[in-house]
Amino acid sequence: MKIAILNGPNLNLLGTREPEIYGKTTLAEIEGRLHEVAAELHIEIVVAQFNHEGDLIDAIHALGGRPAAPGVATDLREKVAGALINAGAWTHTSLALRDALTGVSLPFVEVHLSNIFAREPERRHSVLAGAARGLVCGLGAVGYELALRGLVAQLRAGK
Repeated sequence: MKIAILNGPNLNLLGTREPEIYGKTTLAEIEGRLHEVAAELHIEIVVAQFNHEGDLIDAIHALGGRPAAPGVATDLREKVAGALINAGAWTHTSLALRDALTGVSLPFVEVHLSNIFAREPERRHSVLAGAARGLVCGLGAVGYELALRGLVAQLRAGK
């Protein structure tokens, strides 16, 4: 089983960007821990981070086994069983991202380091949540691990 870990804009700045909100753990550290969890679960993961919305949408198309736009990274051109996605600010605004995820029928869990429901009013709504298998937020970096374990358990159970 292969699972994609998809991160949206500005998550490459984790560890230094607003550590009082997002913590001091870097994206590389999160990814390293997820590789350990993947080995424990006997699965593969592919990880990527995007600062351009269209690039993320193209990658989702490729992960869903659909034709992708030219130039999509070759390591993302493989069908996956599901995905974890921290869409960052696109969580609150991108119907195009939701449409890409549902359009390729990619089961996914939405992940956020902070509790988006305790943040500014414009961050308290997710356009992705209604299509997600689950939502983990407010638990910091460990939320990724919990989301991965939960998604794999659901997929193995045939849900």
